[in-house]
Amino acid sequence: MAWLALELEVAAAHAAAMADALLGLGALSVSTEDAEAGSARESPLYAEPQAAAAAWPRNRLVALIEAQTDVAQLLLAAAQAAGLGAAPPARTTPVADDDWVLRTQSQFEAIRVGQHLWIVPSWCEPPQDDHGIVLRLDPGLAFGTGSHPSTRLVLAWLERSLRGGERVLDYGCGSGILGLAAARLGAAAVTAVDIDPQALEATADNARRNRIALRFASPGALAAGDFDVIVANILAGPLISLAPEFAARTRPGARIALSGILDAQADEVRAAYAPDFETVAAPGAEGWTLIAGVRR
Repeated sequence: MAWLALELEVAAAHAAAMADALLGLGALSVSTEDAEAGSARESPLYAEPQAAAAAWPRNRLVALIEAQTDVAQLLLAAAQAAGLGAAPPARTTPVADDDWVLRTQSQFEAIRVGQHLWIVPSWCEPPQDDHGIVLRLDPGLAFGTGSHPSTRLVLAWLERSLRGGERVLDYGCGSGILGLAAARLGAAAVTAVDIDPQALEATADNARRNRIALRFASPGALAAGDFDVIVANILAGPLISLAPEFAARTRPGARIALSGILDAQADEVRAAYAPDFETVAAPGAEGWTLIAGVRR
């Protein structure tokens, strides 16, 4: 597959949000570095973004994207999601074909979430934990390794909240990590939905790897019915537009967990769900908020 390196500069205050937005919109990976450190690297190391160093007034982001990506549309959507408004100037350069998944595998390791849940990449040995619940995961080209704060927030919420026997909808499933974790934690039935066929493929592969039965659908093909729990780790804009959909697919007492929301966006998201859900912004992590709600 052909790839492009998309390079842009943003103020340090917006670097993490912009990098996370690019990942959420389909970038395979994003690196962050000091924009004043010199020329672009010949062989950049791609990884999930870390918080920008306060000493860097401007940050250079380098995102790995598919060659056929509409770059202008991607930049505008990412800038809006990150609170920038206008898209920053950027340039693209071709990237030699390579096995980027293998090159980035060394970045990820087993992650413990909550008291008992372990997210273990398919190429790692599982931890020696007699009481652990292990989920084997290969993200493929889909977002969701468990290392991002917004993902960890939902995983921890699932461990705290599921009682067993629930019907769960994982909307914007990515790698399937949330739906698969829900199944491991006792959900009776899980439906995974995503607009990206590669995400559904990654979720199906991970379901087979863990011997978990899931239902799969694109948004337009999702069958009628309601759910006891809906989880969605996407972006604030899509979450706001999905409020009527989630209300229509839940009954009183059903619960939702919404993530991929920057702290500054929490009030706007809560306002969109206020007509149908009693919501609360749960304790966040690294600038990201989880909004939990109960259907009225």
